[in-house]
Amino acid sequence: MSELPARVGLLGGGVIGGGWAARFALNGIDVRVYDPDPDASRKLDRILQNARLAYDKLTALPLPPEGTVSFADSVSDAVCGAELVQESAPERVELKQRLLAEASAAAGPDVLICSSTSGLRPSLLALEMERPERFVVAHPFNPVYLLPLVELCAGTATAAATVDRAAAVYRAIGMHPLALRHEIDGFIADRLLEALWREALWLVHDDVATVAEVDDAIRYGAGLRWAIMGTFLTYRLAGGEDGMRAFMKQFGPALALPWTKLVDVPELTPAFLDEVANQSDAQADGQTVAELERQRDDCLVAILQALRARETGAGATLADWERDLLSRSPVPLGAGRSPSPSPSQDGASPEPLTLLAREVPPGWLDYNGHVTESRYLQLFGEATDALLRHIGVDAAYLGAGGSYYTVETHISHLGQLFAGDRVQVATQVLGWDDRRLHLFHVLVRAGEQDPVATGEHMLLHVDAEAGRAAPVRDGVRERLAALADAQAALARPPRAGRRIAL
Repeated sequence: MSELPARVGLLGGGVIGGGWAARFALNGIDVRVYDPDPDASRKLDRILQNARLAYDKLTALPLPPEGTVSFADSVSDAVCGAELVQESAPERVELKQRLLAEASAAAGPDVLICSSTSGLRPSLLALEMERPERFVVAHPFNPVYLLPLVELCAGTATAAATVDRAAAVYRAIGMHPLALRHEIDGFIADRLLEALWREALWLVHDDVATVAEVDDAIRYGAGLRWAIMGTFLTYRLAGGEDGMRAFMKQFGPALALPWTKLVDVPELTPAFLDEVANQSDAQADGQTVAELERQRDDCLVAILQALRARETGAGATLADWERDLLSRSPVPLGAGRSPSPSPSQDGASPEPLTLLAREVPPGWLDYNGHVTESRYLQLFGEATDALLRHIGVDAAYLGAGGSYYTVETHISHLGQLFAGDRVQVATQVLGWDDRRLHLFHVLVRAGEQDPVATGEHMLLHVDAEAGRAAPVRDGVRERLAALADAQAALARPPRAGRRIAL
């Protein structure tokens, strides 16, 4: 099996199974789901829509053509022809054992079978399976389509190669596989989360804090640090120049103090459950689940992109996934997120090419509530990158040293953009030779004709290894020539060649 399976069978299409469906499908993988819930299709559609919106903001790179998502009437139907099976049923041992046994009997002998269980041991889940050596726990986190961590836990019968195969698959769809050294209940992350959750319940139970105050303590403080450096590295820095030893010497004795309840859990009486639920309702402040999911996803995208700029933590995983997207075959015009019709095979088009379409994220706003001017240049830069990919400047071409560098830019601001605007950029080749490429971009709101901004750019083709201008080469020259010839009859944009003057 290649790193990217062509088809995945999902057992369970709820919050986690639906998240898996979205991550696989948006990476170009066909998904077939078995879920007896009569409302499963509607619920999964909402998760898919959330994921599409999130990915549209997460990366400007073209995604592969979206995989299909269909529903099966049985376990055997869902896993038939699948190269990977992902079980995400409720946390009931007997249910999971039965589903995994049925899947192992119906799937091919070499099909990788994984469970999304939050803490059940794989050896227990695999008791009734055929060929349990190809089974491993692959525990993700919600929302699966955005959070990259997936914990891999092998059972006593799991082959070492199975863990390696699973890690390769999940890494190829933009995740960070973390293989456990030993089979344990609860794995790593949930053990940490359970300790925090128990203490949070006690704080509410003892009327020390409300649910909103507990959440504020995390999101305004340690949670921000955890996204960057986790627990141990955070405490290392708390030790100053002397590091972890100094921290442990100073704060270690506090571990003996009765600050926390540790494994004690408050009794979940009806009155206490009502208290927690009522406070949680008040905290939501009338927002629906769908609204809260969108808010969560937008914030996660912003954090992931900020971390990507430093290639730190989950941002490094995002950067690796984007590099992998770039290394795959260029997406033909009309596939992925391009709103334009497909051109002829040689890349020619009789109209300006609309290769970029995306939504303006809230993080682009300035103090006036408008999109800051640097983002217009970013949009034009992304449109230029899309045009270069279209003519064959892919990872292989860049790896061989060929590239285009922008040497001059002129932007005209004709309107204003706001958060949530859906925009697209049409690109026209005004001229080219062996070393230069003259482009003109027009930015509009989707569905409108009046430009919000225009950008005129001169690019220089370079040999990046030699550090100097060089002739365009390989198939890029031929595709560029065909595109320029096809657009030669287009009218010159009226704002082309403008200069700044009083």
